[in-house]
Amino acid sequence: MTNGKPESLRLFFALWPDNATATALQQLQASMQGRIIPYANLHLTLAFLGQQPASLLAELKDILYRLPRTEIVLNLDRLGYFPRNRIAWVGTRKPPDSLLALHQQLIHTLEDRKVTFNGQHDYKPHITLARDASLPPDLAFDPIPWRANHAALVQSTTTAEGSLYQILASRSLEKDVWVQDECRQDDLDTAG
Repeated sequence: MTNGKPESLRLFFALWPDNATATALQQLQASMQGRIIPYANLHLTLAFLGQQPASLLAELKDILYRLPRTEIVLNLDRLGYFPRNRIAWVGTRKPPDSLLALHQQLIHTLEDRKVTFNGQHDYKPHITLARDASLPPDLAFDPIPWRANHAALVQSTTTAEGSLYQILASRSLEKDVWVQDECRQDDLDTAG
């Protein structure tokens, strides 16, 4: 820690559900066994960055703001289970091309900007519902429609009670975001 601020942060980019979607996900969790993911932590990871220097925050926020305007509509219609990590999750049988394209663009931008992380080239979009979970019951449920338009840069902090997530920056993917390019002094000198 330097000057009371952490030198590194555990970070990820995610799509964050609206209240209606999070409530529907919470209802789906009712039949799960294990450590249920709190309502406030439900999300779909776009890229997990792991520990990153705190000095990189401005760069990562810029990457978030420069993500392209897109429309992502998900039909959460599939329960799944990762037995190795004992994770129960919900996802979609056919991820939309817009989600896969956004993920690819984010990964390429991170790589182009020399952000070191474990690149996720085998992307399996899902929302974790429970950890240390048993195999979920073969549950019939009505698909959950989700207009996934809220992207966020999130900090994860591990506590005795579990992970706490704090959104550090967010934006709507359905609106253009104006980002001022840094203007170099020599550009100003030649403009006059």
